Amino acid sequence: MWSKDETGALTFEGGKESWGAAAAVAAGCGSFVPDVEEEMVADDERSCYNCRYRRWTVNSFTCQAQRGFMSFEDVPMHRRKFLALATTALAAGSSLLAKSTSAQAGDAAAVPAARSHRAVAAHPGLLRVASVPTAVEGGVLPSLIESFESQTGLKVALTADDDPYTLAKEGKVDLVISHFGHRDAEAFVMKGFGLWPQTVFSNQLGLFGPASDPAKIRGMSNLVQAFARIAETGSPYVLDDTKGIRYLTEILWHAAGKPAKAGWFIDRGVSKGEAIALAEQQKAYVFWGITPFVREQKGTHAALVPLVTADPLLQRIMVSVVVNAERVPGVNPDDAVRFQKFLLSPATQASIMKIRYPGVEQAVWTPAGRNNAGSILPR
Repeated sequence: MWSKDETGALTFEGGKESWGAAAAVAAGCGSFVPDVEEEMVADDERSCYNCRYRRWTVNSFTCQAQRGFMSFEDVPMHRRKFLALATTALAAGSSLLAKSTSAQAGDAAAVPAARSHRAVAAHPGLLRVASVPTAVEGGVLPSLIESFESQTGLKVALTADDDPYTLAKEGKVDLVISHFGHRDAEAFVMKGFGLWPQTVFSNQLGLFGPASDPAKIRGMSNLVQAFARIAETGSPYVLDDTKGIRYLTEILWHAAGKPAKAGWFIDRGVSKGEAIALAEQQKAYVFWGITPFVREQKGTHAALVPLVTADPLLQRIMVSVVVNAERVPGVNPDDAVRFQKFLLSPATQASIMKIRYPGVEQAVWTPAGRNNAGSILPR
């Protein structure tokens, strides 16, 4: 299930959708550490896909916890049999993968791919950017980088990583893109590793529900009104029991007048994939991230559709942080600042509104440059 490249990095041969195999390996791995909620993609909480040591590549991921890597012989026998079946299935699908790879080559050439930071060496004319996966998978950074490269002649190496601030501390990137509330952002800046964060754009959740839309909320721009209508009509709503979504739900419940929850509000303590599956089963409304929706819309959750996406309450602000060259030697702050100014330019901010997730008609990327101090905004 693993291969090793010339740098010694272990790459998972199952790609990005071998859910059972990834869960089986993680079940016996002594180095597994769960990632933050917004970066978890698998329904099984203990899965290599949900591990903090997982680093996405174009077609799969690498494992950074090599000392704790579990060999096939270490896997319990019942899981070893499962892995054997999974490996057989992967082998059977390899010819199809090869055909699809050649068909995608043209598209891949048009959009910069996320590259591993291992293969990037700092040198003049190269800007190294690390971002949380959402901004890469959602297409916004690859699209903006393509424009930046075209306008400036600079080359940008983009890395999708759940821990971009770790790469920045190690001097492997020059600029970081993350959510404002990323677990490491505050400490990184306050300890002097990075300059003050600048807000650049927002991604967001969506309020999803069955295509029949019994509460008739499709296309509403006021999330409080949409939530109140769900309650008034007694349409089922499933609470995704993650901290951020529970917090948002409490805000909406108070703003809607604290309606009685009996008969429509379903709180069973489930989260992420389990909450989505329950919502599909109950034909209920549920909050869900746009990125995992796009990732899984071809799978078992196709019955749910995004109905409300326009309210600012759904947005999650993302920031750019230039790595401080006085604290981290060998970085390229000049080009990092140049790219940050490009991101904040009015033309770039306007273009962000035009970028779409594959398969989602609504605009789900929002420019956020205006939230910065006036002194740093371009004139």
